[in-house]
Amino acid sequence: MKILVVNAGSSSLKYQLIDMDGEIELAKGLVERIGIAGSRLKHSAGEKKTEISQEIPDHEAAAQLMLQILQDPEFGVIKSTDEIGAVGHRVLHGGNAFTASVIVNDAAKQAIRDCFPLGPLHNPANLMGIEACEKVMKGTPQVAVFDTAFHQTMPPKAYMYGVPKMYEEKLHVRRYGFHGTSHRYVSRRVCDFLGIKPEGKRIIIAHLGNGSSLSAVKDGKCVDTSMGLTPLEGLLMGTRCGSCDPAVVQFIANNPLKEDGTPLGHPISVDEVLTIMNKKSGLLGISGKSSDCRDIDDLAAKGDENAKLAQEMLIYGIKKYIGAYAAAMGGVDVICFTAGIGENNADLRARVIDGMEFLGGKIDPEKNKTRKEAVISADDSKVTVCVIPTNEEIMIARDTLDLVTTGKVRDN
Repeated sequence: MKILVVNAGSSSLKYQLIDMDGEIELAKGLVERIGIAGSRLKHSAGEKKTEISQEIPDHEAAAQLMLQILQDPEFGVIKSTDEIGAVGHRVLHGGNAFTASVIVNDAAKQAIRDCFPLGPLHNPANLMGIEACEKVMKGTPQVAVFDTAFHQTMPPKAYMYGVPKMYEEKLHVRRYGFHGTSHRYVSRRVCDFLGIKPEGKRIIIAHLGNGSSLSAVKDGKCVDTSMGLTPLEGLLMGTRCGSCDPAVVQFIANNPLKEDGTPLGHPISVDEVLTIMNKKSGLLGISGKSSDCRDIDDLAAKGDENAKLAQEMLIYGIKKYIGAYAAAMGGVDVICFTAGIGENNADLRARVIDGMEFLGGKIDPEKNKTRKEAVISADDSKVTVCVIPTNEEIMIARDTLDLVTTGKVRDN
């Protein structure tokens, strides 16, 4: 069966078509700037690549263009949309309602709407992608795969905040965690790669990219994760500040500054502060120059002190989470790096593990040069340190195949 995986953003639609007989990627692409001037589609199928620039007013038009290029005589890989057995959609927030992926129906769509306040930037866009595909692919099953689902095994002591409990009971204020599809894939893949069973193993996954999160996985189940009610909590990220004293929000709201650092002269709203914390902070806010870790590394190598500080803050934060999760699980057997930074930044990996001999972790400098799936720990390291490239799309495709063929998701 061929499965189409879709990740819809507010002005974008990313897709990948996978032949599940062998889990082979047939084509992938990105429709960007939907509803904005300069909209276009970028598409590749093997060595063939093309780009289409045209007006794309909404997600339905984007979905139509996606299906058009997938059936194109030159760049397409199917003759008819009838060859697509189902569509799997990434959905950011499932709240308390979803502990696993589901076939989309009216109740599921309403539950996704109910989570709009928890994922205001992503859930509406995710639902738009689902409804657009429903319109242009009538009768084709649609499946929702939630970023938060993997973390629903956390115990209350890990997911509760110390605010009055009625806020969790009435408003569902709690830690949810994100990147769950990636954490789920990597935590299972690393066990297959190492030839071990999840049972009895304590694994720490470091998903490090423009958005970053760590998870503690014990016996194959998530017991803690760094992101919270929203993806703002946790590590310093590309443009997100990560965890900080909540009173910082009030202080900045009452004492806002202009771009040049001079006083604004009047208070700003909580929403405006959260915009600063989500979009103007993190590596960008500390360095003052870039949100891209590669740029930060280049600047630091040239002696930029703010870039060096941004590096140190990120690495220090990762170290603290690893130490905390090792303590929470009573030790650690495997530390796994994944996502854009985790897979490609050997220097960061080495600096994170440096000094962790007390946990039994030690990097082999030669092995650490890899950007592929590999063990990078030294032979005498008591903790196995790995690089495992993530593959959220295949995880979504597997869940989609399982639900439309057997009605349930396999535990893998």
